[in-house]
Amino acid sequence: MPKVKALCTFRFTDAQLDALRSVSSDLELRQQVCRNPEELTAALDPQVEVLYTFLSPSCLQGASGLRWVQLHSAGADHLPGTALWETGVLITSANGVHRTAIAEYVMASALAFSRRLPLMLHYQHRAEWPPKRWERFQGRELRGSTFCIVGYGSIGREVARQARCFGARVLAVKGNPAQLAETCFRLPGTGDPDGTLPETVYGPSGLGKALEQSDYVVLAVPSTASTRRLIGEPELRAMQSHAYLINVARGSVVDQEALVRALEEGWIGGAGLDVFEPEPLPAESPLWRLENVILSPHVAGFTPLYVENAALLFAENLKRYLGGEPLLNMVDRKRGY
Repeated sequence: MPKVKALCTFRFTDAQLDALRSVSSDLELRQQVCRNPEELTAALDPQVEVLYTFLSPSCLQGASGLRWVQLHSAGADHLPGTALWETGVLITSANGVHRTAIAEYVMASALAFSRRLPLMLHYQHRAEWPPKRWERFQGRELRGSTFCIVGYGSIGREVARQARCFGARVLAVKGNPAQLAETCFRLPGTGDPDGTLPETVYGPSGLGKALEQSDYVVLAVPSTASTRRLIGEPELRAMQSHAYLINVARGSVVDQEALVRALEEGWIGGAGLDVFEPEPLPAESPLWRLENVILSPHVAGFTPLYVENAALLFAENLKRYLGGEPLLNMVDRKRGY
């Protein structure tokens, strides 16, 4: 029986490749790093059945044997309109591999804002002991605060777990609040597999009600047509004046112009932003100069464990594929994620 041929276009370590190859003697795995769609297209041949990549080939004419693509990314929003998206090839994402890293980023941002760390660093750089320091640096404790998590997938569930460790109350907003069980890739001890951590799980129509109760609003929804500008002026005005918005989803989820007005005019207390529209964030954007904003250049999920966890997910899905079992993190083309 011929072996299943797999092509990996991302650079795994030798040890990680050995672990992937050890999944089955029926697997033949080749690694060839590709930096753009054209290089990927040239690397494909009709014998490749499984592809591990971030990219989409510029065309699939030479890849007639391709049956499954495992993405290196958690999101699939870069695929609609590509040659791959228009085929019947199975696509799975890396959803869940960086949930801990992003959730820790969320908590770091919330803590930094609540304890006035940017202001502290401002005075530290000036070597200045500020007057009225008690009033100036008075913060809010996370214990007893309310986190609203918009998008209760792998990231949202880990944010909930960590927030609860701080003694915070958790609300969630979910596309289908009746579907509470988690089905994507999950490392042991992470997340909320049964969906029991939130006090209340709202559907999309309950977003405003959840926002008005919350001290911290965390955006962790996928980027789709239905989530574009999910947070606009009405939603920002529904938030409390001291509330802090944290966006680790996509820049398109927020009306950025409305957010700037909200921050400048005090509709909300502040924002922690890892994603923007466009990216890179232009130098002339007012967001760079607002004192109640913490910015990062779309790096919330970057730790050395991302690649390690991605290799674990790929290995698990290889076992499932070769065994004829359902794959983890299947991308639904109709939903866009």
